[in-house]
Amino acid sequence: MDTAELLKKVRKIEIKTKGLSKHIFSGEYHSAFKGRGMSFSEVRSYQFGDDVRNIDWNVTARTGEPYVKVFEEERELTVMLLVDFSQSAYFGSLHQFKHEIMTEICAVLAFSAINNNDKVGIVLFTDGIELFVPPKKGRQHILRIIRELIDFEPKGKGTNLEKALQYFNNVIKKRSICFVLSDFMDRGFDTALRIASRKHDIVGVHLHDPREAELPDIGLIRALDPEHNEVRWVDTGSKQVRDKYAQGFREQWDYARDAFIKSGADLVSISTRDSYVNALLKFFQKRMK
Repeated sequence: MDTAELLKKVRKIEIKTKGLSKHIFSGEYHSAFKGRGMSFSEVRSYQFGDDVRNIDWNVTARTGEPYVKVFEEERELTVMLLVDFSQSAYFGSLHQFKHEIMTEICAVLAFSAINNNDKVGIVLFTDGIELFVPPKKGRQHILRIIRELIDFEPKGKGTNLEKALQYFNNVIKKRSICFVLSDFMDRGFDTALRIASRKHDIVGVHLHDPREAELPDIGLIRALDPEHNEVRWVDTGSKQVRDKYAQGFREQWDYARDAFIKSGADLVSISTRDSYVNALLKFFQKRMK
């Protein structure tokens, strides 16, 4: 993709998603994700009922009267985006590929974060770690993230969520909010998810296409598995084949859902057929409650 075309796409996504984050998600994001730490604010005179553990002994000794430390919630947060760039993300049977919708969702979350004065970073992964952009603030930083999401060409084809979560947990030391955007066509990541959830606030964004959940009855077709580069002939006219295909999707979804529930993390599922705006808005509102 040449520079002019890339900049045009970046600008188009910025205009669309920046408006959404400013007018729709700004209040919801702020309320749904509150600061987790406490920072020192000031000292004041001791009052009946104050926690004695908060007494500032230096000020108390200097003045001869008891004073306590007052703390306030740290508002600034670190937001990390873990984005699945495996070959299955480059699939879509409707208006957009999954990775295009992931890019828009990442942009909405990123602009919502910087509107709240939060830092944003990103990890792109396949069956390996493809790219790490450390968390920073500012519009130019967000535009760089969007450029990477649009123009990055991954080396790997498969999916390894376990490796991505382990890498994230190792490089991000401070507690953060982590959005994992994937179709979750992988297994064996439950332990890594549980470990990461002890330290971070993890939110899974499960993006899927209707054709991944159900095969149409259109006879014999030639199908490619992009993550394993395997071509197969599939008889979609067979009800048994269609049922087995649908069952495979349900089992994969059940695994991901159970892994998130057991780890105490949140998970929102979004179909490419539906509006991700409505899905995210409902999720934020649910967290606010």
